[in-house]
Amino acid sequence: MRPELSQGPYFRDGAPERSDVRTDPTTGAVCEGVPLELSFVVSVRRGDACTPLEGARVDIWHCDALGVYSGTSAPGRDTTGQMYLRGYQVTDASGRASFTTIYPGWYPGRAVHIHFKIRGNGPDGRRYEFTSQLFFNEAITDEVHGQEPYASRGRRNRMNTDDGIYLRGGEQTLLTPVKTESGFSARFAVALPL
Repeated sequence: MRPELSQGPYFRDGAPERSDVRTDPTTGAVCEGVPLELSFVVSVRRGDACTPLEGARVDIWHCDALGVYSGTSAPGRDTTGQMYLRGYQVTDASGRASFTTIYPGWYPGRAVHIHFKIRGNGPDGRRYEFTSQLFFNEAITDEVHGQEPYASRGRRNRMNTDDGIYLRGGEQTLLTPVKTESGFSARFAVALPL
């Protein structure tokens, strides 16, 4: 099990079930940015053994390349009612849920991150919910953020080691994405003690 970290102020329940979260369902607009294939492998931990958790709902949400979340109202940009870079998948028999998204941008006061929430009913029928954040290798973030549209935002002002949420266990949720033909891919495994 990885550390549970802050849900933050930008969670919006009601995101659509979909694997490709780059498009806003209300406008059809596609978020610009470096493609990121993100997979979760969710298991149940009992003692030293892990078994895949089928049927878990995995939600993700994060900001766009310019640091703006959908479904929010901020000075200069109102995205209320939009749902880009938000969605959920239900884990399959192998415990896997996969998303096509973009590498996140940054906004003041936070290191680059993706929020996620895993919830459902455990093998004993009891409800569970686990919320955390994924962080990124700094060298890869520098490489990605040197490209447009990220570069137009300027250099980020918070690194992982300066982020208060990262300092509460983010090194355990740190991703080191690997290059693909179109962008990057990353995999994150989490075992829940259900």
